Amino acid sequence: MPNKRADKVAGDKRPLIAHVIYRLDVGGLQNGVVNLINRLPADRFRHVVICATDYTDFRDRIQRDDVEVYALHKQAGQDFGLYLRLFRLLRRLRPALLHSRNLATVECQLSAWLARVPCRVHGEHGWDVNDPDGNNRKYQWLRRMFIPFVHRYVPLSRELERYLVEKVGVPDYKITRIYNGVDTERFNPQGKRSLPESFGVAEDLIVIGTVGRMHGVKDQLTLVRAFTRLTELVPEAKDKLRLVLVGDGPLRVQAEAILSEYGVRQAAWLPGEREDIPDILRAMDLFVLPSSAEGISNTVLEAMASGLPVVATAVGGNPELVQEGECGALVPPGDPAALADVLAAYVRDPERLRSHGEAARVRAETQFSLAGMLERYARLYDTLLRRAAQRVSASEASGV
Repeated sequence: MPNKRADKVAGDKRPLIAHVIYRLDVGGLQNGVVNLINRLPADRFRHVVICATDYTDFRDRIQRDDVEVYALHKQAGQDFGLYLRLFRLLRRLRPALLHSRNLATVECQLSAWLARVPCRVHGEHGWDVNDPDGNNRKYQWLRRMFIPFVHRYVPLSRELERYLVEKVGVPDYKITRIYNGVDTERFNPQGKRSLPESFGVAEDLIVIGTVGRMHGVKDQLTLVRAFTRLTELVPEAKDKLRLVLVGDGPLRVQAEAILSEYGVRQAAWLPGEREDIPDILRAMDLFVLPSSAEGISNTVLEAMASGLPVVATAVGGNPELVQEGECGALVPPGDPAALADVLAAYVRDPERLRSHGEAARVRAETQFSLAGMLERYARLYDTLLRRAAQRVSASEASGV
């Protein structure tokens, strides 16, 4: 049940926003929820987080002391009791607005409708891991079922917006696209390198890296294979090349095995999950996102804000973030040879590396600021809440 952060203040007039997610754990979606809660004006909104399954100590990243986190302990498979538990919780909490996210919680919109939550928002942050390109008709149909219960959809990219309109059938008027925002003060290019001693102390090291959970769709193995090929493409720079893979998961052991097989294990650092991501990004020269599917990647935005050129796969929302030839490059997914060729071009051209990194920083500051994202969400919430109040007033005036 709830992790009580503070007692509620009787008579608090601030609208309560209920954020419904599958699980509160390390991840881009969860980080976005925490950013919203921490950064939206505390005098305008209250928040609760409702987890369909459970939560970890990631909840401690919520800095406000008036936020409660609930776990509904969804069972494996189809757990119809989940929706009854959610309904009862919503009737008790009486949120003014419910904001669910992704396929895993879209069904919760029915419980919100039955509980008479006045405003209902659903965010699409990316496709399911079992549906990396959004072509699964069953998942399209499931989303389509709940269109009548959702007041507003929030896709995080043009690609997701097109998906909702063309494949799911969401009307245009129900859609408000809002890109992720990045904290450009926390993620910035200023600071010294933070590298393991095994890397050596040479100032001219070329550090290539990525950050993310090491599992299938993130496809770090393509980057590992590209790195081994890179050492052959630019033998004159082999002793300077370093690879950083931050994150944990089933691909970690495989990545280490490939690096050892090609004799470059000593040139790589795989530290697992880390809390000092800003420092690690500042230690890199080039960021790579090798994912086979993406929505709008927070780590790409963090790398750009850190002044890094970004080489990303041309999937999902990546082309909307990375301007080809200006602040990075796009490559086909699952193609180590193509990725190695692009990396080699950067290694051979330090000026390009520098200028693209500077352009990435400017783009993050001007197009994807955290302040801009927060303003758009606050405006959306305010608009929906105002319309809900108007509906209530109209009903009371008509005696309904």
